[in-house]
Amino acid sequence: MKRVYNFNAGPSALPLQVLEKAQAELINFNETGMSVMELSHRSQAYDDVHNRAKQLLKDILRIPDSHDVLFLQGGASLQFAMVPLNFLPKHKTGYYVLTGSWSEKALKEASKIGQTEVLASSKEQNYSYIPEVDASTVDNDGAYVHITSNNTIYGTQWKQFPNTSIPLIADMSSDILSREINVEQFDVIYAGAQKNLGPSGLTVVIIKKELLTEVHEHVPTILTYKTHASKNSLYHTPPTFSIYMLSLVLEWVQAEGGLRAVEEKNNKKAKILYDVIDESAGFYNGHAVKDSRSNMNVTFTLPSEELTKQFLSQAESKCFIGLNGHRSIGGCRASIYNAVTLEACEELSAFMKEFQRQYS
Repeated sequence: MKRVYNFNAGPSALPLQVLEKAQAELINFNETGMSVMELSHRSQAYDDVHNRAKQLLKDILRIPDSHDVLFLQGGASLQFAMVPLNFLPKHKTGYYVLTGSWSEKALKEASKIGQTEVLASSKEQNYSYIPEVDASTVDNDGAYVHITSNNTIYGTQWKQFPNTSIPLIADMSSDILSREINVEQFDVIYAGAQKNLGPSGLTVVIIKKELLTEVHEHVPTILTYKTHASKNSLYHTPPTFSIYMLSLVLEWVQAEGGLRAVEEKNNKKAKILYDVIDESAGFYNGHAVKDSRSNMNVTFTLPSEELTKQFLSQAESKCFIGLNGHRSIGGCRASIYNAVTLEACEELSAFMKEFQRQYS
């Protein structure tokens, strides 16, 4: 069987070593005579998997004791609603920085629940850059500032996070675990797993424990973070296989040398592709402004729609999969999450250069 070069935006590539280990353990996990998918979530065998994944994440991201880790479901889309349900009371304002479609969706959900305000936006330039945030304009009685750390559709990424006097909440679905961050700077980080953490079905939430003391009598029990924190994310049946896969991915990250090594490799991969774009004399045009470019999603266009179709068709015939741009903006996108290899980026770079030579 030939493995393709997987540049899908999500669900996306998983490390081959992780898939092979999961395959070897699929029928008989840890001599239980069962698959992980068959274990009771109340069993000791699964409890060990659950807690190991949690501890590995704490170790790799250097999550301080001031924060807890929750394993939830529903993706980032559910978090768009859970965040304001838990942290946006009637007398306060939720501030949102708009950098793409997902931040727009987060704002839309919050606006149904409480008072919101757009703190900064790059929408007028088709979300081609990360806007500056003037924290001095934020009301100290505001509920929180919400950002999206990486924007998969437009290919932009925060390089430095804003300092705010009120809680900072980040959707890190598409770049968590790709670089070193200071978790203490954030009050809540949430991320769907299907980019860098594992398969779809799991949502990781990192939350400051002092926020869990608030009482939310108006919020359904299952939608309060306190409910899940008090039960170690076992209030109801968790996505057990996805959590198991998360633990394998985290073991792989450790074996790769930790976040610093992963970040260095991601920088190299992104540079390989951006160099092709920058040296193409306009044949390839990057969507994102250079100082806002994402290391996870490289977005670009070709001179015409016809050439774009040819590029994508030829790419697929050579086993480059998932290079279509999002339907809302078109063009092309190479999603180069952690599991995408340096070799895959080098091969794509060579293909892009050859395609330009033939059609420019």
